[in-house]
Amino acid sequence: MLGVGALAALVGGELFRPAPRSAEVMAGEIGARFGASLAAVLFYGSCLRRGSDEGVLDFYALVDDYGAAYGAGALARANAVLPPNVFYLERDCDGTRLRAKYAVFSLRDFARAVRPEAIRVGTWARFCQPALAVYRRDAEASAALVDALCTAVKTAVWRGLALLPGDGDTRAGSAESLWRTVFGDTYASELRPESRDRAGDIYAADPARYGRALAAALESLESEGRLRIARSDAQGFEIACPGGALRETRRRIRVRRPLAKAVATLQLLKSAATFGDWLPYALWKLERHTGTHLEPTERQRRHPFVFGWPLIARVLWRRELR
Repeated sequence: MLGVGALAALVGGELFRPAPRSAEVMAGEIGARFGASLAAVLFYGSCLRRGSDEGVLDFYALVDDYGAAYGAGALARANAVLPPNVFYLERDCDGTRLRAKYAVFSLRDFARAVRPEAIRVGTWARFCQPALAVYRRDAEASAALVDALCTAVKTAVWRGLALLPGDGDTRAGSAESLWRTVFGDTYASELRPESRDRAGDIYAADPARYGRALAAALESLESEGRLRIARSDAQGFEIACPGGALRETRRRIRVRRPLAKAVATLQLLKSAATFGDWLPYALWKLERHTGTHLEPTERQRRHPFVFGWPLIARVLWRRELR
């Protein structure tokens, strides 16, 4: 069901802005690969946040179903068993070499991945942040996007409330404390090559937006009967959630974190099979976020599954993928 109220207005206003030409070009290339099965292309991440083409543009390609997207075969089965599949794409645009990666989800799997019950945090953590619908096939697809992204914001806020200090049924804090808690936890729950300041950087990019998103999500959660707002203003918020729901959510987060990391590891291995020349890309991303430079040999580049593991082991041993 399409979300209503301030949260849907916020999400819709962000989603349906004009797209930069670079994003349109790459969305067109993605569309050429999936044809009529493509329902929407979402642009998100640091390039959108910075308004820059420098680096790798991030997309989600949402399809009707995997059989229609790929035909019968291993890619369709892999996407169904452990979504998403992740691919790399390069194209020239106005004399500039554009680089992008895109993850493929069915609309149904995407809707599941932004809910609080999802094992992995990666999808809702990405889409509680601003995103842009570069392509959407029709009004039905547009409504599904708004609904899913509203759910992602509410999932993030609910999880943040559970993780804020406090053992009872009440929580209080500021927008900054909640969003820093949310993003810090997501990096702790998956294998992400990010610096420890990354959670704060995301919030600091647009504090006013995250303040509005928090207020709108609290309003929506209250309308669903999940909490009661005692105060919500520019200085902070206070909420009550009788029945121990926040304590139970915190417990589930802690219990499921090792499983989330294990699933993230499997996803990383699967992505290596679809991504292409993944080892240099992974090491470039590591250096960009941590300052650590590791140079693969030609043999490691040619046969990363056989010879690339010493480099990956060094990264994991030094705890640089968090």
